[in-house]
Parts: sequence; structure tokens; C-alpha cells
Amino acid sequence: MSASIACGYAFNRTRRQYLATRLFVADTHWSRFRGLMGKPSSDFGQEQGLLIVPCHGVHTLWMRFPIDVVYLTRDNIVLHLEPALPPWRWAPVRLAAASVLELPENTVRLTGTTIGDQLEIDTRAPGVNAPA
Repeated sequence: MSASIACGYAFNRTRRQYLATRLFVADTHWSRFRGLMGKPSSDFGQEQGLLIVPCHGVHTLWMRFPIDVVYLTRDNIVLHLEPALPPWRWAPVRLAAASVLELPENTVRLTGTTIGDQLEIDTRAPGVNAPA
């Protein structure tokens, strides 16, 4: 993800926890397809996240490390979770999902994120109007 520029954050309003303070956005056909494929885990460390928009499901084919996957509604409500999805797997498709947030493994567990939580997603520059 070194060629991308982090442009925001993902904050769990329900738990008052940041999921990602360096949020990257995949919103083109190519960036959504490419995602984290082939990236080393060192390029996707704690505090980072990849928001895929629009998205109903993901895979970890050609990935080298497990990730936490958070499915979100249009209103950024957590709809489904796939914690610690291993490489070379298909995650389920959730038609009600508007986007998917990919996070480093254990982020969901460490932040206590669960289905029904309200997330705040800001794709502006990092730190702009960030929650205190």
C-alpha cells in the first residue's frame, strides 16, 4: 500500500475506539480488485485500514497474511464480521453491505467491535475533525 495515500480514519462510535487512523480507500475497479493482494504484512500494520467501496464481499487470494473484515451498511453500521480471515479464502457475500473495511488481524477483538456498532468513516485528510 506504499503507493497509496492514507486519507482518513475509521472510528467505532459505539466503543469509542479507532479501528484505523491511516485509512486507505479502494473505490475504482482496479483498486478494489487489487486490494491487499501480494502485499507484505509490513505494508499493512496496526492503525491502517482499507475501505473498499462499493463492496459486498472479499477474498484473500494471493494474500500473505490474515485480516479482519468488517462489512458495513450505507450508514456505516457493522453488518457482519470475519475476524482473522486467513489467506487464500473467500469471505461470504452480504448483499446488504455497501462497503467492506479490511483491518490488520486482531483489530476487531482488540477494539471490541461487534455487529450493530456505529462506525464513523472519514476519508478526508487524517486528523481532520477527528473524534476526541
